[in-house]
Amino acid sequence: MGLLGGSFNPAHSGHRHVAELALKRLNLDQIWLMVSPGNPLKPTAGMAPLAERLGSAAAIGDGRRIVATEIEAELGTTYTADTLRLLRRRFPRVHFVWIMGADNLTQLPRWRRWREIARNVPLVVLPRPGYTLPALSGQAARSLRQGRRPAHEAPILSRAPSGWVFLPAPRHAASATSIREALKEGAVS
Repeated sequence: MGLLGGSFNPAHSGHRHVAELALKRLNLDQIWLMVSPGNPLKPTAGMAPLAERLGSAAAIGDGRRIVATEIEAELGTTYTADTLRLLRRRFPRVHFVWIMGADNLTQLPRWRRWREIARNVPLVVLPRPGYTLPALSGQAARSLRQGRRPAHEAPILSRAPSGWVFLPAPRHAASATSIREALKEGAVS
């Protein structure tokens, strides 16, 4: 089971691109688009309501293999480490894989209990324009270098207890920030 967490403010074709790549390249049965009720590392100003963000995630999913969920709100968790702990307790037979863009690998040392996350769930990192090289030479990549696997071993992660892989893939330029800015400019014009 792939977990792609985020604000999805709004969800866009880049998120769908990542989910489809992960399904195919990791041989996963399903990806959950986990819409965060609130990211402690992002300002609340400009954040759309959870229901709106969940709706945009559902619109890019297919409801079967790519499924939008507000499970973090249901669990009452704010931090990924807590979410993962409760998901493993609720679904003890499911093996989870955390999917993230290179921008999140760069930020990973700012996440609460990030080393615990890396010990307890495999990480799959996909390229993001402007972030890939800094991420692969950053603190998290250096700290986790012993657990890094080559890209061709990515399918193994769907059964591994931990480890991480950088999955080279065609980059997708869509960005929620750009979409919000374009909407704002369109409203002013």
